[in-house]
Amino acid sequence: MTASVTSSQQGTEQRAPSRPPHPGWFVLARVIGAAGAGVVLYLGFPPRELWWLAPIAFAGLCAIIWRRSARAGFGYGLVFALTWQLLLLRWLDDFLSPQFGLAPWLALSGVCALLVAVPVAGMAVVSSLRGAPVWMAMLFIASEAVRARFPLNGFPWSKIAYSQADGVFLPLAAVGGAPLVGFAVVLCGAGLALCGRVLLGERVPLATGTTRRMSMAGLAAILPILAGVACGPMVTGPSAAEPHTRVAVLQGNAPDVGVNLGAYDGTVWANHQRRLEEFIGQVRAGERRRPDMVLLPETVAWTRQDDTMRADLAGYADELGVPLVVGAKTYAPDDTVRNSMLAFVPQRGQTAQYDKQELVPFSEYVPLRSIASWFTEFLGSTGDLTAGDRPGAFDVAGTRVGFAICYEVAYDRVAREAVDSGAQLLAVPTNNAWFGRTEMTYQQLAMSRIRAVEHDRAVVNAATSGVSATVRPDGQVTQQTELFTPATLVADVPLRSGVTLSDRLGVLPELALTGGGLVALLIATGGKLRVRVRRRRAGEEDQPDPGHVGSATI
Repeated sequence: MTASVTSSQQGTEQRAPSRPPHPGWFVLARVIGAAGAGVVLYLGFPPRELWWLAPIAFAGLCAIIWRRSARAGFGYGLVFALTWQLLLLRWLDDFLSPQFGLAPWLALSGVCALLVAVPVAGMAVVSSLRGAPVWMAMLFIASEAVRARFPLNGFPWSKIAYSQADGVFLPLAAVGGAPLVGFAVVLCGAGLALCGRVLLGERVPLATGTTRRMSMAGLAAILPILAGVACGPMVTGPSAAEPHTRVAVLQGNAPDVGVNLGAYDGTVWANHQRRLEEFIGQVRAGERRRPDMVLLPETVAWTRQDDTMRADLAGYADELGVPLVVGAKTYAPDDTVRNSMLAFVPQRGQTAQYDKQELVPFSEYVPLRSIASWFTEFLGSTGDLTAGDRPGAFDVAGTRVGFAICYEVAYDRVAREAVDSGAQLLAVPTNNAWFGRTEMTYQQLAMSRIRAVEHDRAVVNAATSGVSATVRPDGQVTQQTELFTPATLVADVPLRSGVTLSDRLGVLPELALTGGGLVALLIATGGKLRVRVRRRRAGEEDQPDPGHVGSATI
């Protein structure tokens, strides 16, 4: 039969949602799933060798945000990232909480989580595009590019590549550096998520027919793995035919007192001085072979114009008969203080110096000091270090050694600049005693392993309290010390002068991946806006004139 419907009733029908909203329990399940994916991603990072958990974590995240709105993607992404960052950076809480409470750990984790959640919102938007896994992975690498530079010069500590030191994706570092490794991990995870969607019957815009759709989705998951396997031959270990140098690393140990370590500078130096004197005695007694150079960790000494430390270090080099490279705070006549690596050559004294370029905010310098001082009295007794402005590479015993001091190893450019300056060997001197018996030092060692493959260089980690280690150019650890244990490592490490494809390409892979993701986001956003405009116009055309009584068939 026919009934009359007023214009207001008709407008109400037209505004009715096309599908009912998800019930609360469904949203809660997604939130729990996002948090679970964050936990799984954390478990994929060192010291655990569970690298394969990282793509599984992204499979879970991508499945949750697939074809969701940007707002939903942001919310789920924030839950995912906050869970991951809080767990991964727990060492910061162990370090600072005795004096500063939970605020520093929570604040840094929160900022990092926000910088992840924004691109995850974009990942949700581009998930409706053909080839969605590629664009989703690109957008995540765009987030890493931002986090490595902003705010306060960035915090690249949690790059996905740093979970892959033991994984099948590791050889990709020699091709496109850490950004390409991270892209492969996320792409594999997004491909797995797409496979799941196809199995559930979703008609994704890839191909016609379930079999073909599944094949295309499977390619997104399997191609990154195949690419890692294919690049494996590019990564080689040392050979007897190539030149080597013998490096001694002296780990003197330090008190396990966390944030109070600054009050024990004399103890740290005394421990390393004792280790140095013992080593000199062992070499003279023939108990150890004389190395080509001796490396001491970050900031175990200090030098001023009016003290005897510089003369003492030069004297130890004379006794050794080989160059001594030592980490020290250097106090210049203009009152600037730097975190430096100094080279002392027998009978010549100090010959070279590298000053750390990437300083740690709120530790080695305090940005916005006038505001930060409102929250803590600690800043009143501290001064800012001055950053260096030159690549970290100088000659030691006929070898060009490149340096990334502690935190710097997380930054792509520092090791790359050293290699570009001719470094044949990379060294990572560090003072991890600040962070106690946490996962921090193992996370940092994984970064050294990524750098080894990325640049085809052996890497030597020298830590005050561990973990000191020697890493082959293929990323394999050959020697490793225990935490808070005096130790000496002596190793013949290969010297290489060639450059990888990653060295040649430099920052281009990161720029290309970031740019591709942003272009896809613009296309997807533009498409959604056009659909909304068309729907709005269609609604206006169907809307009857005011007061008009229409007919509907019931």
